[in-house]
Amino acid sequence: MTDLDIRCATLSDTDAVLRFWREAAEGTSITDDQDGVIRLIARDPEALILAERDGRITGTVIAGFDGWRCSAYRLAVHPDCRRQGVATALMEAAERRFLALGGRRIDAMVLESNEQAHHTWGAAGYHREDRWRRWVKSL
Repeated sequence: MTDLDIRCATLSDTDAVLRFWREAAEGTSITDDQDGVIRLIARDPEALILAERDGRITGTVIAGFDGWRCSAYRLAVHPDCRRQGVATALMEAAERRFLALGGRRIDAMVLESNEQAHHTWGAAGYHREDRWRRWVKSL
């Protein structure tokens, strides 16, 4: 995809990212707000990866690494841009980042009800880990 630009988000992208997620991402999170995105970018400026075409966000992924585990969140592609290699390009960028940081395994957060995402992750070589369940507590 030569017309696709992959780059790390900056603080000036915060509002555009939040608008994009409202349009393209499945589900919402307690951290889907300006403070959450700003905090993410300030703490780890390379974690939020954007795909753009003609200056417009077409996809996102958060490639977080805490020194122990690689975690992929918010893989989202605009509905008009799906099945065009955007998710693949984003995950390749995330995987390069993880490898450069010394990561050895990626955990992906995928909504149970998002069947389309299950197919996307499966096609990228990921498999569902049924032995584990996510436990959460909002602060």
